[in-house]
Amino acid sequence: MPLSSTVLATEQPHRPAQAPPQDHGVVRARRWMKQKLFPTAFQSVVTLVTLALLVWFVPRTLDWLIFSATFTGDSQADCIGDGACWLPVTQRIGLFVYGFYPDTQTWRVDIAFALSAAIFPLLYLKRIDRRWVLGYLIALPFVMWWLLKGGAGLPEVSSTKFAGILVTVFLGVIGMLFALPIGILLALGRRSSKPAIKLLSVLYIELVRSVPVITLLFMASLMIQLFFPEGFTVDILLRVLIVLIMFTAAYMAETIRGGLQGMPRGQYEAARALGFSYWKTMGMIILPQVLRNTIPPLLTQFIGLFKETTLVVVVGVLDVVGIAMSTTSAPEWLGLEHEVYLFLAFFFFTICFALSRYARHLEKQLEKSRS
Repeated sequence: MPLSSTVLATEQPHRPAQAPPQDHGVVRARRWMKQKLFPTAFQSVVTLVTLALLVWFVPRTLDWLIFSATFTGDSQADCIGDGACWLPVTQRIGLFVYGFYPDTQTWRVDIAFALSAAIFPLLYLKRIDRRWVLGYLIALPFVMWWLLKGGAGLPEVSSTKFAGILVTVFLGVIGMLFALPIGILLALGRRSSKPAIKLLSVLYIELVRSVPVITLLFMASLMIQLFFPEGFTVDILLRVLIVLIMFTAAYMAETIRGGLQGMPRGQYEAARALGFSYWKTMGMIILPQVLRNTIPPLLTQFIGLFKETTLVVVVGVLDVVGIAMSTTSAPEWLGLEHEVYLFLAFFFFTICFALSRYARHLEKQLEKSRS
């Protein structure tokens, strides 16, 4: 090669390779829409029809629920326009929330609600020591009972004053916190090597699971009192609470038993070789793994328990559904059943959706720990 050509080749500036075009967010969004919404002709038609229905339905629903609705007034005559009439709810919101609780003591109910709502951030925050969270969950039922019933410095309030959302939250939260440890004991009892304990656990679980909860509620409200001496009474709210706890615990026991059966035998043998006792093996090795794997289905059962609290209305305990039924039957609010039951649907959806999202959060954490 001539020298001049070599010099020209060496003096020629080096051009870096052109970088490929970046994958912008718009491009990714188009790719996602094509893959998820318009992959085939049929699914494209379904997507377009669904979007058209949403465009037609959502504005009209929001207009009826909020924009053209009536929120203030004293009677049904104040409901004008074509929107919803929320006066049965707004005029009786105190009854929906506090029931017949004394007006001067409703601050106790507010504190109990705040303590119950604090469970969610405590469960999400990882920086808090789990032992403190466990201690909080153990103390919460007793603190709520003291706040709502009184005693030890607080004026006593009869459980006949409990109604509305107060009853629903009280039964749901305390039922959740007591049903889990009882369910664990029943699951361990069913797998026990001692025949008497195993037989009693099996009989209890199968009996409770084969009877509808509404039957147990009727027995608690009508028949249990017959077995006590004359003059000795048990609070109806406490009887209903015990039924819900024991009913839910039987189903939880089967869920936990499935987790126990899935544990490798090698872990039991390794704990025995290290000299661990039965309870130390369960408390430090087996149960932490079982509960971590079964928390999502257990939370699903908690959601079921929260919804089953509405059945207490059939035994005379006025929860939020009972207050709604009395409201819709009142002469001044006849014809406004849709608004009242929509309010109930929104209340239960909020609680159950929060629990389901936490269950999904735990599932994602479990998947990360396994990967």
